[in-house]
Amino acid sequence: MKTTINLILSFILALTITSCGKKENTENNTGKLKVGLVFDVGGRGDKSFNDAAYRGLEKAKQELGIEFEYIEPGPGADREAALRQFSSRKDIAVIFGIGFIFTDEITKIAQEFPDKKYACVDYTVDPSKTIPPNLVALEFKEEEGSFLVGAIAGLLTKSNKVGFVGGMDSPLIKKFQVSYEAGVKHVNPGGQILVGYAGVTGDAFKNPGRGKELALGQYNDGVDIIYHASGVTGLGVFEAAREMKKFAIGVDSDQNDEAPGYIITSMVKVVDVSVFEVIKEVKEGTFKGGRVETFGLKTKGVDYAYTDKNKHMIPDEVKAKVEVIRQDIIDGKITIPTK
Repeated sequence: MKTTINLILSFILALTITSCGKKENTENNTGKLKVGLVFDVGGRGDKSFNDAAYRGLEKAKQELGIEFEYIEPGPGADREAALRQFSSRKDIAVIFGIGFIFTDEITKIAQEFPDKKYACVDYTVDPSKTIPPNLVALEFKEEEGSFLVGAIAGLLTKSNKVGFVGGMDSPLIKKFQVSYEAGVKHVNPGGQILVGYAGVTGDAFKNPGRGKELALGQYNDGVDIIYHASGVTGLGVFEAAREMKKFAIGVDSDQNDEAPGYIITSMVKVVDVSVFEVIKEVKEGTFKGGRVETFGLKTKGVDYAYTDKNKHMIPDEVKAKVEVIRQDIIDGKITIPTK
């Protein structure tokens, strides 16, 4: 009887060990690289910045065979908690923070988890500080793309008055604003630019009601074209454009489908490409942290949308002038302000 009981206990123990081992294999040994990504304020479905990052994940899944998970955090410490959650897992190989607002948290976490790999889109580079050796800072020359759409607005305005709606009043969004203003003035020195911001915290990127309010105010003051850099808040700008029968310029992704016939163009950033390229480096074993990777006009990292959907809104003569400006920027003949 004792022998029988011992055999049964041994069998149960063996099953338990086998079961635990199988779970470990399922999580860590699938043979596929796993990526963790924490979205910026507004999350997936913002039709702009976050959705561009998501496209990069999908492209990597299709072309590189990776797996991924994402988290949509709330304000404040949730960002750090989300990054820490992914960092503590053995099966996550590389972790992304999407947005400049992640800079401090992802730097801290990367230092705490030196064996993990990290990337931050729109990382705020501080020349006085060292980027951790396991973190790559992805930055974009938004000022180049914003200058171009500013030139488009300056050439197309009929009222000689255009607008800008920003999300969070911050150095990064100020860069969009002042370079847009410079683009307008470059082609239209007498043009006026009205400016409004939705707020001073991250929540300013997810307030369409406030975006609409700001846009309606500018349109009622005579503005006929508004460029927004405000995440989900910009959807309110598009709603105002439709309501007032005026025009808008999108940001980060080609936003034409959000208000066809009212969105002249969009300042696009290849956030999807930047995410994909980092994942590819990790998969191929060529990832190198401690560096800044910059995407600008020269590398087609930023641009303005010009497709079959919106090219009828940009006359050939306007496009020709803007293309000359593009080359002048690439050649260093135009200095663009960023603050």
